[in-house]
Amino acid sequence: MRDPEKQVLRAIETYKSAVLAKNAEALMQLYDPEVRVFDTWGIWSYEGAATWRIAIEGWFSSLGSETVRVTFEDLRITAEPSFASMSAFARYAAFSAQGEELRAMQNRFTWVLKASGHVLRVVHEHTSTPIGFEDTKAIFKREGKS
Repeated sequence: MRDPEKQVLRAIETYKSAVLAKNAEALMQLYDPEVRVFDTWGIWSYEGAATWRIAIEGWFSSLGSETVRVTFEDLRITAEPSFASMSAFARYAAFSAQGEELRAMQNRFTWVLKASGHVLRVVHEHTSTPIGFEDTKAIFKREGKS
């Protein structure tokens, strides 16, 4: 694909569909082998695709029959042929096997992508949530947003 912004948009769609399908193989195709991931949960960083794959597979297997639908708001992309970045507000909503929304959270989501061959791959992913001043608890919902 020649247009790097379209490549990023395609990667986002792949991310969403792979998460919904709980398809770790499809999801991992987005990442560079040397990716560094700063995830919201548990540990400071995942170094390399192999360690990130373990976390992804653990997440997917923990869902049982539930599925997760990811949506992005306020998407911002800066893209060149060999380098791109994307930031957005991501919403992760868990659904029962019957299609009922069980819970949802939002976080801040950033990708840095670099060309590998003719494909942009994620070399850095960063997800985070703000921390409340009064109670030092994570804020999982944007003010005034669902």
